[in-house]
Amino acid sequence: MKIRLFRLEDTEQIARLFHETVREVNIKHYSNNQVKAWAPDNIYFRDWANICSQRFTYVADDQGVIAGFGELELNGHIDCFYCHKNYLGMGIGKKIYSAIESKAYELRINRLYVEASITAKPFFLHMGFSIIKEQQVERRGEHFVNYAMEKFLEKFLIPS
Repeated sequence: MKIRLFRLEDTEQIARLFHETVREVNIKHYSNNQVKAWAPDNIYFRDWANICSQRFTYVADDQGVIAGFGELELNGHIDCFYCHKNYLGMGIGKKIYSAIESKAYELRINRLYVEASITAKPFFLHMGFSIIKEQQVERRGEHFVNYAMEKFLEKFLIPS
């Protein structure tokens, strides 16, 4: 398993991975209508190639199969962070997160933050994030619970 930066040829696999993960994994915590609003039938509802290229998007590449991906923005925001349903529980998320955190240190970003789904909340807690608040968000007419979470990178904390 190799963790590397996104390439344009990853676009279709990334779009499909997102769609299948939301529809087949997140369905455990969200209704059918919610997951259809979150991951619409058109897997290109989002300009994956452009967005992934503009961020530090790390992919877990298992000999040509994308097993997961995560996006880091320059302000410390982790946007999409998903693991393929067939690779859950194998440490893929931890490897992707480690690459993201390393890049954040390199860029001297002192705070990472994410809006985590109910499904992803335990993972981010395990990675050292704290819950700021539970929130209601709306996507395509459906309302969802997610969690605003953050983690301060200790190397950059200023002593009091």
